[in-house]
Amino acid sequence: MAEVEDRMWYFRSLHDHCHRLLRRRLGPGPVDVLDAGCGTGGLIRHLQDREAQWRITGLDASPFACELAARRNRGRVVEGSADALPFPEAAFAAVVAADLLYALDDPGAALREFRRCLRPGGWAVVNVPAYRWLWSYHDVAVHGRHRFVRREVAELLHSAGFAVEFCTHWNALLFPLIVAQRKVFGRFSAGGDVHEQAAPVEAVLRMVMAVETAWLRLGGRWPWGCSILAVGRKPA
Repeated sequence: MAEVEDRMWYFRSLHDHCHRLLRRRLGPGPVDVLDAGCGTGGLIRHLQDREAQWRITGLDASPFACELAARRNRGRVVEGSADALPFPEAAFAAVVAADLLYALDDPGAALREFRRCLRPGGWAVVNVPAYRWLWSYHDVAVHGRHRFVRREVAELLHSAGFAVEFCTHWNALLFPLIVAQRKVFGRFSAGGDVHEQAAPVEAVLRMVMAVETAWLRLGGRWPWGCSILAVGRKPA
């Protein structure tokens, strides 16, 4: 992941979505933002490069991931569990969890911790993989636990005490190709589908994702897609 997440079309699109949703709500800063489940630090770097005043803290349960994230970024990276955050109440203006809930046995516990650590009126931005029937070799390879439906994501946020402001599918235009790859033609590999394509293929995939993003920027929603992106707000 550390080798490809700055260039691979999926991570570039995911990080752009997270930044756009956060920037619209937080402004230019200075604000404190937690990247829960930061992995090897790609999203931290993406946000730091675009928002110089944001104070971004990364958290991950993997010591090796924390080491890589700290090596690749400035700022604080903390080893810890998302369902028992090592931070005081009201420590952050926003928490972003990019494909973290997917890897947890109890995503509701993590969302309740997000709410505890958010300031009144703070924001939670979450992304998760969609559709249980799309479970495949990729989910096994990346140690996934559970794929979601959109209503389930909204209900989890609501149950944790958030007002759901935004919830949509994305990764929609490539959906037929991804289904074919995962359910028909794919075979197990150690990293699942986390690898970079040849440069011309990556360029085409990024153009497709740019079309999707343009629709979301205009206020549109996608009723289908391989991922679900949602924003919840802690009551003021």
